[in-house]
Amino acid sequence: MPDADQTEPAADDGDDGAAPDEFDGPAISGYGVASAALGVLSVAAIALGAAIWVAHRSDVDERGYQSRVMQAAVDWTGVLINMNTGNVTASLQRLHDGTVGELNADFDSAMHPYQQVVQRLQSTTQGQVEAVAVEAGHHDLDLQPGSGRPPPEQLPASVAGRTDMVMVVATSVSENAGGKPQTVHWNLRLGVSDVDGKLMISRLESIR
Repeated sequence: MPDADQTEPAADDGDDGAAPDEFDGPAISGYGVASAALGVLSVAAIALGAAIWVAHRSDVDERGYQSRVMQAAVDWTGVLINMNTGNVTASLQRLHDGTVGELNADFDSAMHPYQQVVQRLQSTTQGQVEAVAVEAGHHDLDLQPGSGRPPPEQLPASVAGRTDMVMVVATSVSENAGGKPQTVHWNLRLGVSDVDGKLMISRLESIR
């Protein structure tokens, strides 16, 4: 019998086909980059919004506090400029009760000039506040150029949380019995101190 043709199997040439490309990790698509950028912008927008809200709230609180300060100055001044012979004792007591610090300690001497005027005029007085403002900066027009005066001492933090200086402009009209009405112009600088949440007058200056 003739030998059958035998075909030898082809030699194994190794892995069939080309080797796969190396894998470096997941590719970041343009959509992913945009999403990340939007996330960063969202966080920044939230932080900016929170900062604006905090600043706005702080401004609102400060304006509310300054309104209370000005009202305290107006109320105290109203008692002072409406003081006359018929209510001088009660007025002085109300004024004294509304003071603190140095003004409270030296109240009698501070009020003496005003009391003298009331007693001398023997008049009926009606006054009203015309303008009031929290002082941002004070320039003493009575001082000569180059001669400085140290700023007024503030109450210790243990006594007052803060002290604001307030300018008050007022007018009062005094009528003497049988005499001509006399108009008095008031330009006052008051220190308003926060003492345990209560606003009290700690300084009194008359500005020319």
